[in-house]
Amino acid sequence: MSGLEEMKAARRRAGLVARMRAIAQANGESPNGGPLSAPEERCDLCNAPMPDDHRHLLHLEERRILCSCEPCWALHSGDPEYRPAGMRTVWLEDFECPDEVWASFQIPIGLAFFMRSSTTGGVVAFYPSPAGATESELDLEAWDAFVEANPRLADLDPDGEALVVNRLGDAPQYVIAPIDDCYRLVGMIKSRWEGISGGSAVETAVPGFFDDLRARATVSNGTAR
Repeated sequence: MSGLEEMKAARRRAGLVARMRAIAQANGESPNGGPLSAPEERCDLCNAPMPDDHRHLLHLEERRILCSCEPCWALHSGDPEYRPAGMRTVWLEDFECPDEVWASFQIPIGLAFFMRSSTTGGVVAFYPSPAGATESELDLEAWDAFVEANPRLADLDPDGEALVVNRLGDAPQYVIAPIDDCYRLVGMIKSRWEGISGGSAVETAVPGFFDDLRARATVSNGTAR
């Protein structure tokens, strides 16, 4: 069987499993025939129950993270409208981001993530706000200068991962993270936002988020790719 035939067969199997799950759920049963317990998480694509530790897909047009069961992830991760979330977490030490470079991005808060967008062909910055993630397209010349100073950014996976920047504290932090982690940060801050500036949301959510990333990240030193 050729590679293309194997891929088609895998997609057919994934679709069959997803349909079986949906039928079992409609009958009040789990896919293995037992009673269906109340799940905490459900697939955004087929509504099947899922474990807390599950995969995510990014809807490219809507810029929205979708929780996905394994069959739906296998079935849709190659579709043109979806992109699987990235897998790597890289803590960037000796990162170059002078104040004038940061100012050229015109981001009103010292916290943002930067994603290469396959739909626009450019780089998009997102930063937290009371309404969620606020989007801003970057001037490509400013981004190109940023990459020239930090060649590690040249390999940033489009749509699936992003550069996360935290310049709120005394020691700035920079990390390449999966895109679902980036949206998780935005959701955490949105749910805790207080007043005009965010209040305790920024003070409590951000340090814990970056501590979690640091604990599971590999470390990249210097400007080499």
